[in-house]
Amino acid sequence: MWFQTWYEEHPAVTKTYVLGADFVGRDVLSRVMYGARISLLVATTAMFTTMVLGTIIGMLAGYYGGMLDEIITRIVDVLLALPFLLLALVVAVTIGQGLLIMIGLLTVAAWVGLVRNIRAQVLSLKNMDYVQLARVAGASDYRIMLRHIFPGTTNIVVVLATLRVGGLILAESGLSYLGAGIPAHIPTWGLMISDGRDYLQTAWWVSVFPGIGIFLTVMSMNFLGDWMRDRFDPRLRQLR
Repeated sequence: MWFQTWYEEHPAVTKTYVLGADFVGRDVLSRVMYGARISLLVATTAMFTTMVLGTIIGMLAGYYGGMLDEIITRIVDVLLALPFLLLALVVAVTIGQGLLIMIGLLTVAAWVGLVRNIRAQVLSLKNMDYVQLARVAGASDYRIMLRHIFPGTTNIVVVLATLRVGGLILAESGLSYLGAGIPAHIPTWGLMISDGRDYLQTAWWVSVFPGIGIFLTVMSMNFLGDWMRDRFDPRLRQLR
């Protein structure tokens, strides 16, 4: 059985814990459940911040264009060129570790891609007839962006956000595995995998079950994102 090795060493523990225990007797099931809360909290918070920041900056760059668009585009290019893993390691060494620091790193890594997609969408929407009519009618730039352009970007924002939550979970888990993410006293999936890598031959469940949790969560978010993309795409709806 999968818990035979651990049962031989700690028979009382394996009768109590469904998924076994780690090398110090902590319940793996409860730690996986708690780690799910931490990983989803970090990923969803970073994604929400990314949606707000990326939408605002992308709309400003696409609507006004000119020098503002050029500056924002160059900043995005610089951030895309930076190696995220190296940046995270430098921040972990110089500043430290924490939930807010991890959320900030994931936001920096994710908002640049969203800006490009929102900017491209705004560039196509601002030349539409209804936007030109609103401008002729005397509507302010703020009203045009809020009432006429922003609703046309909500679909792409929601779809991109759903698709990238899985990537943020993988990024958080990878940084925690390397010791540059969430502090060690907080159980996360990546940290649990790192803790069990030295016991794969005798207690493989310590690392395998958190890995299964990461796999199922990321796949679920990707499937949800694919469904939402198909649901919101008018061209695909016409084919049905």
